[in-house]
Amino acid sequence: MNVTVSAEKNNIIFGPINSRRFGMSLGIDLSPSHKQCNFDCLYCELAPMATVDKQTKIVTVPQIIEELQKHLNSKIDVITLTANGEPTLYPHLDELIDEIDKIKNKTETLILTNSATLTEPRVFNALLKLDQVKLSLDAISSDVFKKIDRPHESIDIDAIVNKVIEFSKIYTGKLFIEILFVYGLNDTKDEIKKLNDVLLQINASRIDLGTIDRPPAYPVVGISYKELHTIALEFDNSLPIHIASRVHAEPNNAYYTDAEIINTLDKRPLTMDDINLLFDENTKERLKELLKKNQIVMKTVGNLEFLAPVENFKRKLQK
Repeated sequence: MNVTVSAEKNNIIFGPINSRRFGMSLGIDLSPSHKQCNFDCLYCELAPMATVDKQTKIVTVPQIIEELQKHLNSKIDVITLTANGEPTLYPHLDELIDEIDKIKNKTETLILTNSATLTEPRVFNALLKLDQVKLSLDAISSDVFKKIDRPHESIDIDAIVNKVIEFSKIYTGKLFIEILFVYGLNDTKDEIKKLNDVLLQINASRIDLGTIDRPPAYPVVGISYKELHTIALEFDNSLPIHIASRVHAEPNNAYYTDAEIINTLDKRPLTMDDINLLFDENTKERLKELLKKNQIVMKTVGNLEFLAPVENFKRKLQK
């Protein structure tokens, strides 16, 4: 039985938070009372809890809109729909998005979802209305998926993958894919290849590679920045890969020739955060010269700027 709850007003809205990936974000918690999720991920920052396939304690749309209006202003880049759990389990999601659209003005809407409920038409169609969507996709193999994400018994990874691909072909907003790597589970060459093969079928604005950066629910560990960078190079260089995590990011500060700079950026466009970790000062100065000569160019994807050889972007425009 569903129960409508009167949430504490200060629990529904949180932020604004200056997110490097999404800008100034004002969050809406669609499950402010407690965790309600169809996954029980090993890496979750929330306490372990049995999975559910629907919310039983629900805040009303008027409650949410009332609180949102108090905090929304022109400095907010995105209104982020999230939850103590999975936001797409919220039963009034479609109505809520419509009501937010009436008051958001130029602010964009974003949802952070684990992708599982894309198999439900009501969710699939509701997410099409949003300006930005971030879908998680940690594994392709059923056994690895079940070990990491510990999904509700009714959830099938093959069905999710098919719907993510379908959604990406129809969706007209900014689509982000996030993969969170857990040491010894989805960081194997076999799983990375399977992820790569699926990602090549998805029309994504950006693919964020991350790892555990907060205390997890279960005794698992993440991987280092160096390992994330190595994994990034294993993906097809046509994919818009971004290393989102800086956990254990030990500076490499190595010397690169001009040819090595161009070759490195051709394999994988990098942000200035990546460059500051990988290149020494001499190399960074010569990178600036390559920028002045238009041999290296900068491209904005979402809220991030990437550097890559001009030929790299020409090739991608031809595809």
